[in-house]
Amino acid sequence: MNYYMTIKEAAALWGLSVRRVNVLCNEGRIDGVTKFGSSWAIPIEAGKPKDKRIKSGKYIKNKVSKEYNDN
Repeated sequence: MNYYMTIKEAAALWGLSVRRVNVLCNEGRIDGVTKFGSSWAIPIEAGKPKDKRIKSGKYIKNKVSKEYNDN
């Protein structure tokens, strides 16, 4: 039998905001997530997805310097 948790429960468990968990559900980044009407059902065994945001300015600096070097 599958057990599910709400967005609020997942946010508390993973240390994220409710809005961030909602965005992750909308993007399909949580395995096994299901939408029931206007609510999301997240499987208990689903793990916290990895953060794919850029955390250093290194990527941004290289991209900017390439643009200036091309001209």
